[in-house]
Amino acid sequence: MDLAGKTALITGASRGIGAAAAQAFAQAGANVALVARHGDAVAELAGEIGGRAVAIPCDVSRYWEVEQAVENCLRAFGRLDILINNAGAIEPIAHLAEAEPEAWGHVIDVNLKGVFHGMRAVLPLMRAQGGGTILTIGSGAAHSPIEAWSHYCASKAGALMLTRMVHTEEASNGIRALSLSPGTVATQMQREIRASGINPVSRLDWSAHIPPEWVARALVWMCGPEADDYLGDEVSLRNEDIRKRVGLT
Repeated sequence: MDLAGKTALITGASRGIGAAAAQAFAQAGANVALVARHGDAVAELAGEIGGRAVAIPCDVSRYWEVEQAVENCLRAFGRLDILINNAGAIEPIAHLAEAEPEAWGHVIDVNLKGVFHGMRAVLPLMRAQGGGTILTIGSGAAHSPIEAWSHYCASKAGALMLTRMVHTEEASNGIRALSLSPGTVATQMQREIRASGINPVSRLDWSAHIPPEWVARALVWMCGPEADDYLGDEVSLRNEDIRKRVGLT
């Protein structure tokens, strides 16, 4: 897919899915704004990508920082066409009866409020531009309870509803909203899950996880018209037909 002239802002871009997405979108010709709390990591990645990348330190749990990140993106590239809500957290993994309330709430701040913050910051801009695409990394945890993941399941369910809300309210303004449920991915988050040893997901063999590059390729594909059948809904990489359409093997 040719994304030349487009600009994508990617949250959680310092590692894993976010870093792979940064590379994939840049390879497709897009400018990329790399957003993460760890400024050094995204600065290094931006340096590897080159002149079409800019690093923007930002904590998505704080709306004013997200708003400033969008302004910095516009200052660098003059437009913003694609938002990828990727930043996420799962620690601390704990049963409800033992969950520390502040830590539990922080995951909601990142995984749910962070998605809202991104959407809220770009929607007026995308309206004025006549359209745009908002992609959010979802999870099968949005649909089923998983032991010791109450914060993660609740936040991912809420984030999926936000995608549906954007479609309901903004599709008529040319704004495309989709969620991507990738399945289990070989990232640092999976290492944290594995270390917990609490539920069956933590005991999956490492070979069961797909590479983050597959997720990145799916995100690029979702920016094109072939994904329009899924507007306001979820694309699942567990679906073999979707994998074929994306070109994954």
